[in-house]
Amino acid sequence: MQCRGTLIYGGFILSLFVLCSSSLQARAESGIASVYSGEKTANGEYAHATAFTAAHRTLPFGTFVEVTNTRSGRSVIVRINDRGPFVAGRVIDLTPAGAKAIGSSGLAHVELTVLGKIANRAGRPDKG
Repeated sequence: MQCRGTLIYGGFILSLFVLCSSSLQARAESGIASVYSGEKTANGEYAHATAFTAAHRTLPFGTFVEVTNTRSGRSVIVRINDRGPFVAGRVIDLTPAGAKAIGSSGLAHVELTVLGKIANRAGRPDKG
């Protein structure tokens, strides 16, 4: 199944052609989000403090996830580019920009909603 839509990512509005995989989209998680940055990620990028990226244990690289702070109700969309967190009870590591967007500077209880992956210009899913 393929979906089209609009995404606000890093302050930019993008028109999307998203692959809405039923196995990815149906997945929701809740737990603790933590903050990290400055290190090389598992996909070779760096976890820049100003980027809207995150680490997740199992989601494919390139997957977009909406992260909602359950206390404040604020949410942000981040792209998975790393593995982690490796602390029990934590479900995602956010860069400082992602954490700030949901009103957190440390640990926050969050709910994750998997949005899917952006397809490349040829209409095929990016490799992750």
